[in-house]
Amino acid sequence: MQKHVLNLMAFASCILVGCQTTPQSQHLKPVIKPVLASHTVAEARPNQIDFKKIKETQHRPVIALVLGSGGARGYAHIGAIEVLEQAGIHPDFIVGTSAGSIVGSIYASGKPAIELRNIALSMKANDVRDIRLDMKGFFDGKKVEHYVNLQVDETPLEAMKIPMFVVATQLKQGKKVVFNYGNTGQAVRASVSIPSMFIPTTIANLEYVDGGLVSPVPVDVARELGADIIIAVDILAQPEHTETTNVWGLFNQNINIMQNRLAQEELKHADVVIQPDLREKGHIFDVRGRELTMQAGADATLAKLSEIQQVFKQHQYDAGQQRLKLLTQQH
Repeated sequence: MQKHVLNLMAFASCILVGCQTTPQSQHLKPVIKPVLASHTVAEARPNQIDFKKIKETQHRPVIALVLGSGGARGYAHIGAIEVLEQAGIHPDFIVGTSAGSIVGSIYASGKPAIELRNIALSMKANDVRDIRLDMKGFFDGKKVEHYVNLQVDETPLEAMKIPMFVVATQLKQGKKVVFNYGNTGQAVRASVSIPSMFIPTTIANLEYVDGGLVSPVPVDVARELGADIIIAVDILAQPEHTETTNVWGLFNQNINIMQNRLAQEELKHADVVIQPDLREKGHIFDVRGRELTMQAGADATLAKLSEIQQVFKQHQYDAGQQRLKLLTQQH
């Protein structure tokens, strides 16, 4: 509404002063249209952001938020972000894998936590699900790409309000790739392309699949980028709570065992690890399940606020301490 009012005011001003001014075409600079994410290709470029400069100029540590993979459990990331935001904790950059890349990208585009919640609760199956029978999978993923670009207002990765890094796996070589430039939706699509379910995402003639295969909770990426404090949200399913009485359950269990072993090594390098209690995996389109999963993320993060406060003290970082102290006293 405000945007429309401003447009009307600008239009009215032009009418009022039009007969008193010289033709504007002589003075106007050419309008540079912003590049839309969907008009670009996702790329993994050398990082050009000097995070060390933040530490030197603002005299504080660099904070990274790492959001891990976990399918429908990804709604827990929203609850975690809500509590961190309320506590005055704002990351300098975000690293996300799979489900974490979806939530992380939308948050990095400038959407506040409450808007993340509303987006999650209003999402419908047809928004992101496109069935396509293929020898390599039965979900295409193109709708995921469109949906993410819509939610981030077509913002490419390099233009995010919070720098965003999306982790995927290059299929042929099985190596970790960190997208930080270009088509946000395409990078996320690659990161969520679970093998055998999703058809691999092709970018510049290379196929990419789920980033969780190589880095389910990408803590090491955050450290390599220059983070001093890493807050990692681990939403992986625990093998002991996974159903194994059918083929689909066995497939999940194989993935769970592999990802948990990889994650345990990386999580050793995080400063704070938030692990919501998500024993019951809700269906991705179950609204009630979404609310419960978000609450689990919020509860687990509230329980970690005192630990976060101690980490801040170790780094002599006083910003937000009063807010953190208040929140920990209330809970």
